[in-house]
Amino acid sequence: MTIRLLLISNLLLFVAPLSAQDNYKLGPDSMVQDKVPQGSVTQHKWTSKKVFPGTVRDYWIYVPKQYNGRTPAAIMVFQDGGTYVNTKRQFRVPTVFDNLIHKGGMPVTIGIFINPGVIPATRKGARPRRNRSFEYDTLSGQYARFLLEEILPEVSRSYKLTDDAELRAIGGISSGGICAWSVAWERPDKFRKVLSHVGSFTNIRGGHHYPAMIRKTERKPIRIFLQDGTNDLDNLHGSWPLANRQMAAALKFTKYDYRFVMGTGGHNGRHGGAILPESLQWLWRGWNGKSGSKDKAK
Repeated sequence: MTIRLLLISNLLLFVAPLSAQDNYKLGPDSMVQDKVPQGSVTQHKWTSKKVFPGTVRDYWIYVPKQYNGRTPAAIMVFQDGGTYVNTKRQFRVPTVFDNLIHKGGMPVTIGIFINPGVIPATRKGARPRRNRSFEYDTLSGQYARFLLEEILPEVSRSYKLTDDAELRAIGGISSGGICAWSVAWERPDKFRKVLSHVGSFTNIRGGHHYPAMIRKTERKPIRIFLQDGTNDLDNLHGSWPLANRQMAAALKFTKYDYRFVMGTGGHNGRHGGAILPESLQWLWRGWNGKSGSKDKAK
């Protein structure tokens, strides 16, 4: 009995510090605030007929209360949209948008939250095939085309969206993070702001090549916020903390407008969610024409 209690005690001593490493707390800008206008969220479904033919997916549109239907709104797209739009989970993007738009920390922005596509099963009892890794981890302009040729034209049928690349942002977590970078990298004429949470810049489908590509390519007009944790994944695809450090080093070398924040968490959204308001304010700084900070990562 004594040995058993000792083993349990030692296990708790080992687990407690690991739990504390991910013990990030949400701040006031992630909470619903009195007297702050709340935007609306609607859910939709899309079947791709052009870029990812045959795939179906859910997507959500957030429209801030301040949107008047006359002035084109800024845009921010999120991959793994269900993760970001859920106001009961860690990111709570609609609530953060409400608070930041209200106090001028970001422009009036329509949020587009898109789930990865699935290919429906063709026979009874079979499972649908997930298209997430192909869409997100592939180093190409295909996903950018999907947004520009399918999703944004569809959303534009109902809402006025800006054509200004400086007012178009894109973000995601894990493979959705590298996907966000790929979109801006391939089409900086359309998207110039990137938010990456625990981004998968590893060798899932060649993402580990990005640091070298960044160093050897003329700087593109992209602003990027990178977040990762020292306890992120380390597996056959590579080390996520190392890959994000290499991205940050390459961005610094090529003099990009970037910020890199390394926490102590793992492969999840706890740290990214806790610093989401700060991340968005940094990403959108200077949006109203005022001079913004030029601070880089340290």
